[in-house]
Amino acid sequence: MGRYRTPTVLAAASLLLTALCAGQAPAAAPPGRVGIDDVIAEKLDDAVTAAMREAGIPGVAVGLWIDGDEPYVRAFGTSDKATGTPIKTDMHTRIGSVTKTFTITGVLQLVDDGTVRLDAPISTYLDGVPGGDRITVRQLAEMRSGLYNYTEDPRWLAAFKADPYRSWTPQQLLDIAFRHPADFPPGARWEYSNTNTVLLGLLVEKISGQPLHTYLEQEVFEPADLDSTSLPTGAEITSPYVHGYTNFTPDGATVDASQWNPSWGWAAGAMISTVDDLHSWVPTLVSGRLPDGGRLLEPGTQAQRLRMLPTGHPEVGYGLGIAAIDGWVGHSGELPGYETIAVRLPQDRATLVIVVNSDVDGKFGNLSSLVANKVTEIVTPEHVWSLPKAAQPNAVPEPSASPAPPASPASPASPAPPASPASPAPPASPASPAPPASPQP
Repeated sequence: MGRYRTPTVLAAASLLLTALCAGQAPAAAPPGRVGIDDVIAEKLDDAVTAAMREAGIPGVAVGLWIDGDEPYVRAFGTSDKATGTPIKTDMHTRIGSVTKTFTITGVLQLVDDGTVRLDAPISTYLDGVPGGDRITVRQLAEMRSGLYNYTEDPRWLAAFKADPYRSWTPQQLLDIAFRHPADFPPGARWEYSNTNTVLLGLLVEKISGQPLHTYLEQEVFEPADLDSTSLPTGAEITSPYVHGYTNFTPDGATVDASQWNPSWGWAAGAMISTVDDLHSWVPTLVSGRLPDGGRLLEPGTQAQRLRMLPTGHPEVGYGLGIAAIDGWVGHSGELPGYETIAVRLPQDRATLVIVVNSDVDGKFGNLSSLVANKVTEIVTPEHVWSLPKAAQPNAVPEPSASPAPPASPASPASPAPPASPASPAPPASPASPAPPASPQP
């Protein structure tokens, strides 16, 4: 199913994505933002490497692009502890819950096509969802359905830890979720649940008549010029790739998880990308405009996507598969061995992408958030990345532990993408697992 979107300029988009004319002198940095020069770049180098030493992170790739400034794109440390191969910004990595931004883009394209209605019950399109006649497509995308998050199921966690190479089907994941009663009535509050996005992936397949990976390739990756982004159908990861290290193992030992099967995350957290592709994707995601000036989504649909609702956590809001945290809009993602942040700060015309090849938890919590905090303290001191631990929906409890109490309603901002087998970022983004890290996108 192809689509042609004519170029358009949105008033809202112009605030989110500023294009500088060729030959024009760079605009002065907005108040509260520091321009990137050699001195600032050196400070950033020192801050990132200090965070790596402090938290024992093997490798970090950071990309910071501020319109009108020289980009800051650096890689530190190793991508493979066995060979000592340095990490590079063009290497493929597993992006966890940043996947949600792509899956829900697919849903919103179907809304634009008139084949899906955001406020229709999911039972209109899919059978077998408990209470599906009262849960809308919009509530699934907003994380307000009340459906139990399958990655918190103790038996599933134990099974994943025992065999991380196992392949899971979307229906198997939903069967796990549906064994549990709903956590709350639809729309009552915000609660991060990978179950929501798995259902939306099946919705895209049902309405488009295509496998999700095929639909996204044709309708999202190609139009957005994302040559290094994919949704794998198995455990494959494109070379060259970053090796990810986790201690989500039966004995707590740290291992290389790069060949673990991410099918448990599927539409919620199984995708692969690179720093360069994410740099291109984030402005498209936040503005709704493709690199060639065409539309990714209709203006009204994009506006609905960016309507951030309270999550119950200060400075964290969530829209339709996108988060906002203290001004940063996008998503974060985490799954065993990998953490990613891909966000845009519209008012400062800044895009930030961070890749970390470890989720080994210690006293620092989410490692990508640690790095993002250090970077933003220097460059955007009025918008410092700081995701409250309680707002890190990526964290999956240990099989022996009881799930954290659900978040209560609060004010808009944005979650970070998830922690191990499945994940958000939340325009800001759901975030990181508690020690030891556990699967969640």
